[in-house]
Order: sequence, then C-alpha cells, then structure tokens
Amino acid sequence: MFFCTSSANRVIHQAHSERFSLPVLRTCALVIASLFAPVGINSASAETVANSGGGLNDSAMEIGKVEISGQKNGPIAAKSVLSSVDILGSDLIQTQQVVNTWELFSKAPGVMMTQFRQGSESGKLSFRGFNGEGEVNAVKLLIDGVPSNDNGGGMQLLDMLFPLEIRSIEVVRGTNDPRYGLHNIAGNANIVTRSGGNYNDARVTYGSFDTKEVQLAKGWESNNWSQNYFAGYLKSAGYRDNATFEKSTVGGKWFYTTDDARMRFGIIARHTESNGDEAGYLTAADAYTRPTMSYPYAQSEGGNRQMNQLSVHIDADPTDKTSLATKVYLNQIKDQRWLRYSSTTSQQERVIDETHVGILNSVTYRPSLALTDWLKDLAIEAGVNAEHQDDKSPRYSTSNKVRVTTTRDQKFTLNNYGAYIQAAIQATDTLKIIPAYRVDKFDGSFTDVSKNVHYGIQDYGVIGQPKLSVVYSPLKSTSVYGNWGRTFQIGAGAAAYKSNKNDLRPSINDGWETGVKLAPASWINGRFSVWEQSASDEVKRRLNDPSGDSENVGSTRRSGIDLQVNIRPDQYSSAWISYSRQRSKIVVPDPTAPITAGKEIDHVPGYIFSAGYDVQVTPALQLSVSGNGQGDYYLTTANTGSKYGAYALFNVGAKYKFTPSVELEFQVKNLANRYYEYVWINDQTRHSPGDGRAFYLSANMKF
Repeated sequence: MFFCTSSANRVIHQAHSERFSLPVLRTCALVIASLFAPVGINSASAETVANSGGGLNDSAMEIGKVEISGQKNGPIAAKSVLSSVDILGSDLIQTQQVVNTWELFSKAPGVMMTQFRQGSESGKLSFRGFNGEGEVNAVKLLIDGVPSNDNGGGMQLLDMLFPLEIRSIEVVRGTNDPRYGLHNIAGNANIVTRSGGNYNDARVTYGSFDTKEVQLAKGWESNNWSQNYFAGYLKSAGYRDNATFEKSTVGGKWFYTTDDARMRFGIIARHTESNGDEAGYLTAADAYTRPTMSYPYAQSEGGNRQMNQLSVHIDADPTDKTSLATKVYLNQIKDQRWLRYSSTTSQQERVIDETHVGILNSVTYRPSLALTDWLKDLAIEAGVNAEHQDDKSPRYSTSNKVRVTTTRDQKFTLNNYGAYIQAAIQATDTLKIIPAYRVDKFDGSFTDVSKNVHYGIQDYGVIGQPKLSVVYSPLKSTSVYGNWGRTFQIGAGAAAYKSNKNDLRPSINDGWETGVKLAPASWINGRFSVWEQSASDEVKRRLNDPSGDSENVGSTRRSGIDLQVNIRPDQYSSAWISYSRQRSKIVVPDPTAPITAGKEIDHVPGYIFSAGYDVQVTPALQLSVSGNGQGDYYLTTANTGSKYGAYALFNVGAKYKFTPSVELEFQVKNLANRYYEYVWINDQTRHSPGDGRAFYLSANMKF
C-alpha cells in the first residue's frame, strides 16, 4: 500500500514530467481493488450503492439524487458505456444560482470551466486535456439526446436551459462511446430535462450585482398524456462595469403513450432570447487593482442572440425483444456580437446564423437466449444519423456598431452521415464486454461572396472508429474496467473546405482508459482511473482570423488520472470529492513551429478539483458547502512567459423549509472573495476578472 500511495503522489506532483507512470498507476488500481476485495455487501446494501454511485457492473458514478429507471427495453443506457460516466442529480442542479448554464458543470468531476465573462460569450466547458478556447471544441453537447453544438462545436444552445428545468446531467468522458461522431472527440454531455410528473414549481431570486431571476416549471400527467412547461427570466448588472446580461426562455414538452405502453410520441420546443454587454479585457495592472472597471472603448461592445430548438421523439417496442428510438430535430442559432480587443484595434461585428436539421435512429435487440455459463445476457444496438447544416458566418469592420466594410461573407453547408453498431455482452456474472464500431461521412460546399470563391469539402473519406470496453466485477464491492476507442476531428467553418487546395485527412484520436470502481460499504463508493488520448495532425481554429481558417498543431498526446469518492455516512449528510490530474503536450510539432515540440498545449491547467458537503441539520434546515478550482496554464504553445488562471473558490448555502411548499435559500458564492481570472495574450496579456463575493436569496415554492 505504501508503494502504491507514494507512487501515485509522486505522479500527481510531477507536473513537468514527460509522461505519467502508467504501469505503476495500473498496478495501483489493481492493488486498491484487492485491498477492498474482502469487504462484501448484502443485497440491500447493493441497492443503496446503486442508487448513489451507479451499478456495480458498470463504471458510472452518480452524484446527488438521480432518478433510477428499471426499464429493461430501450437503447443501451449511457452508464453502460464503461468509461468515466458521471451523472449529476437534480438536487445538485435545480437550486444552483448561476447566470450562465455552463456554470452548472462546476460540480461535475474532471470538467474544466473556461470563464470569458464577456456577455453572451461567457464561457465553455471542456475535459480530457482539451481547453475551452474554442480552437478545438471536443465535447458533443446534447439536450434530451438531441445534438446541440454549432458548426464549430460551440455550445450556445446550452444557455436555453435554466436549472429548475433540468432533471440530470450525464457526462461521458473518453473515446469509446459509439453513439455520436461529430464533435465527440473527448466525450459528450447530455442535459436531461424534466419529463412527466405532476408539479407546480417556482423559484424567485434576488442577489448581488442587482441579479433578478424568476423560474416557473409545471408538469401535468394524466392517463396517456404528459405535459411539461417552463418559463425563465434572468437579468444581472454583472460584477464589472458594462456587463449587464439578460435572457428569457420558454419551452414545452408534450408526450403521448399508447394504452399498451409500447409506443410513445413526443414534441419538445424551446425558444430563447438574450442580450449582454461586454466589459472587455483589461491589462494586468488594471485587472489586479481595479477588476470591476471597463475601458471606454468597450462601451459599445456586446451582442444579442436568438435560439430555437424543436424535436420530435418516437419510441416503440414492437416486440418484447426489440426497441426503436427516433429523434428528428431542428436547431436555429442567430448571434450578433460586437467586440474590440484593445484601444489600438478597430471594432468588429461577428454574426453566426445557423440552421441544423437532423435525425437519429436506433434499434436495440435483446434476444431470448438459452443462457450458458459463458453468455448470461446480450443486447445489440445499431443506429444511424444524418444532419444537414445551412450556415452563414459574415464579419464586418464597424464603428460604434455601424458597419464600415465587409471582411468576409461566408456561407457553407455541411452534411454528416453516421452509423454505428454495438453489443453489450454479459459473458458471465462478473464479465461484461462491449465491442462497437462507428463510421462517419461528410459532404458540403463553401462560398464567400465577398472574395468570389467557392470550394468543395475536404475529402475526409469514410471515417472508421473501432471501440472496445470491458468490465470485470469479481465481487459486489469491486469492478475493474478498461476501454479503447477512436474518435476524430475535422475542420470547422472554412477550415473544413478546400480553401488551401490541399487534401486533408481527419485528425484521428486514439484513447484508452483503465480504472477500478469500488463500493466497500453501503455508505461509500469511488472510482480511480488512468487515461491517455493521442491525436494525429491536430488542427485548431484561428479565432481572430477573418478568413476563418485553421492552423496545424501537430501530433498531440493527452494523459491523466481521475479520482472520485462519494460518501453518505447516514441519511442526513453526504459528501463528494473529485480530483483530476492532466497533461497535454505536442509530440510532433507542425514543421513551421519546431519550438513547440514537447511543449504543453495552451490554456490547459495541470489539475481540476471539485468537492461538496450537505447536511440536514433539522428536518427544516439544510446546510451545504462546495468548492472547485484548477491549476495554472501557459498562454501559448511555445510555453513562454508566466502561467495564469489558477484558482480555488468556495461557496456556502442554507435552506430552510417553512412549510412543505415554501422554502427560503441563502447562497454565498466565492465566500473568501478570491481574485480569479481568465487570461489570453496578443500584444500583451489580456485579463477578464471573475466575479467577487456574491450573495443570493431565493424562494422555492410548490403550489
């Protein structure tokens, strides 16, 4: 045990080591598993653990109160992917006080938060050693299973949701999930909203920075019909000057289930409008002495955004062995933004105008088998998807939001066709194997009227992605899992087309993970994993380039370790903690940038952590404390200059239930009033300070 602990600590603290000592870490995982092996749990305890930490024959971890479904039919569940799957329950989501929805992921293990704090362009989430700069958006976003990224992988549609509407968040980190292709480079995140039930909920909040928020949620279910409605409004003046942000959302879900419960039809619709001023970026001297200020040239910065999402859902069980699932969707994003990075540059207007239509189909077959000692259960799932994008991305040089010249007038289409097959094989009571294979194909065209150019898409060919996952559960208290998978990256925007006349292949990402999941007692469970992901010919977007093109990074390798523990010592209290160590480096650089060989990728912190503790002091009073943070990062791939961005923030809260239907909640965010910031560099470092200490009072009502 001393060998394992000291070796792991040595790996964690060697921030500048070339690679993690992976054989040692694999050995540690197995040693830890063997130490817990003698500890068994009875069947009742097993059920409790499953409800708080995922099943013992998978690798998923559940944090908070997660609704458990015993449905045997339908597609293979996300928790069966056998990767680092984390599911956040409604109690960790619905009462979080956030201005932007991506902030809800601060409690998700291993998820990095990039906090621009610039109006509608407020921030991004990322993981597995990819940064959130927007250069490589490596996370597939889904809302109720509907693809919700923009063309470049951006997550604007995430801001359609308010916390009270969300039932759970599912995060899948790794390369072995075959269900999705485009943008699924490092994994995916699915936000599941409330469905069915009978409830009338409201939440009203007032707090620091003149923040006002109202959320209304209604569920109605009777006989064959279920309906869910939501309306939300938020307005905040912001921590900094010229940082007012306002958004409103309305949405509805209508579902019908047949009398025999074999078919379910539904429609989901949402509309969101938002607008926000941008405080801009400060010099280092001003950021550290006057963090709330905004320069005069930034007073006309900001933007507005309109978003729509419409989807049709059809689920059917034509036989006891077969399940079908279909989703047809429409996404629309219209974003208009004015920005100016410094007093020496001119203002520019950026427009995103995208319409995506698509369909996802899957069929799952669970045959009745004459079970043997070597085949206990089997499920086979196959799926196809198609998406058509009609996108526009013009940009203009402006003065006080008045257009002066057109810098580009890009219009392009992108079509994606994908298919996959996977089998969940319960070979024995203790061994599950999931082989899978996915293929993707692309076509489309590009036009820039202002440049009088037209290009076809790069010939990416048929992109094959083999995957394999295995979990071995020798005891009810222990499971050891491993996976290997391939994902891919293609160009975004203009970079996906033959503007440079060269044929480019997709960047191929090969990744693996091995880990152990433990439940030594009914009140504790945890997961320890080691992972690595390598990419060939990685490219990144040139974010401030009027052409919208990309540049080559080279071959890269990302690796890390993850540690998570959930503790529920009694029915009144619970705690959780997660720690991720990660390293991303350029193995073979682009020939034009040899200095980047062996260097770290910019804006990737060395570690990420999150933790929380809740205690029910009395039947009416609940107290909570949580924290999250990260290490520092370089601003360029040349790794010159200082590192920035490290922080550790802590929040506290208290809820008091006056009646079964009325509850008051008080939250303090950034309790210690710690300074933290996002930083990037052009001619000098540019700083965006994060929010200072903030107080919020909310009333939660049921009626």
